[in-house]
Amino acid sequence: MTPIRALLRSIRGGPGHQGSPSDHFDGRHFFNPDAPAGRSFSDLLRWRRTSQPKPWPTWVENRARPAVPAQLTEGQVALTFINHITFLIQFRGLNILTDPVYSERVSPLRNRGPKRVRAPGLPFDELPPIHLVLLSHNHYDHLDLDTLLRLEATHAPRVVTTLGNKPFLEQHGLNAVYELDWWQTAEVPNATVTLTPAQHWSSRGPGNRNRTLWGGFVVRKGAQQVFFAGDTGYSTHFKAIRERLGQVDLALLPIGAYEPRWFMRDQHMNPDDAVRAHLDLEARLSIGTHFGCFQLTDEGIDDPVIELEAARRRYNVATESFQVLETGETRIFEREFRRAASAAV
Repeated sequence: MTPIRALLRSIRGGPGHQGSPSDHFDGRHFFNPDAPAGRSFSDLLRWRRTSQPKPWPTWVENRARPAVPAQLTEGQVALTFINHITFLIQFRGLNILTDPVYSERVSPLRNRGPKRVRAPGLPFDELPPIHLVLLSHNHYDHLDLDTLLRLEATHAPRVVTTLGNKPFLEQHGLNAVYELDWWQTAEVPNATVTLTPAQHWSSRGPGNRNRTLWGGFVVRKGAQQVFFAGDTGYSTHFKAIRERLGQVDLALLPIGAYEPRWFMRDQHMNPDDAVRAHLDLEARLSIGTHFGCFQLTDEGIDDPVIELEAARRRYNVATESFQVLETGETRIFEREFRRAASAAV
């Protein structure tokens, strides 16, 4: 396939979902019950015209070196922050990647669009066997076809994603794709995966805006639950997740890509929103995601972490209860789940 044909095929984004209307689907397009599903083109032009992005460094060397465990005991969860929103989540006998992105740019073009400012914290060739990929929606900084095809060739994982993405992924050669609607559950080896609501939007290019769904995931293995929020604005769905699925032990919550607020508020949380989501979920422990690798919006590279510290103080949330990992850092959690629930600032 020629590069032009491959580009056009990616931008088309597949046929989208076809099905009965629901409280978030009108029969052709998905929508958010409580907010617009993306901004208008005129809003985009206004942002580009008035944007005052803070300068980012051209390159940052990672300070942490991953220490991926070869084996875990029951009750342990290991996290390795690879970059952006990509985490390696490890339970005993189950290795998961969230929205895996190893490409140089998050864009349909190889030489245009947001470019990474740091290497992936865990090199692709050092990944352990990957059993499961969670794919929250089809934006280029989350659905990275080149990375998914590399994973298919080397690991052949199951992919659990949102409605409308399965035909697109199968067209590109992925073989074990399962798509879910909000609140639906898939059984995978050693665990269950439930798709949860998010407040966001979807598009790969002209003509396919909001033809596929967006969401987060709760993975349950044994007595433990890990929540991966994907991309989302702050809304009532965090309380609904707590009410319907119970308390999560570990929540991966986005804290970056949030300025200017008039443009980003409905689709991306800032650190203040993320702390409120943490409290709504009553999560034992939360970890920040979606920052520090690609300059997508106007805030500085370090602003999400700085503002998260201020938000924790504002809501009297302990540092131990909402943490940030260095890119490339691995942590194993077990006692922290019990301690985080009662820790004081």
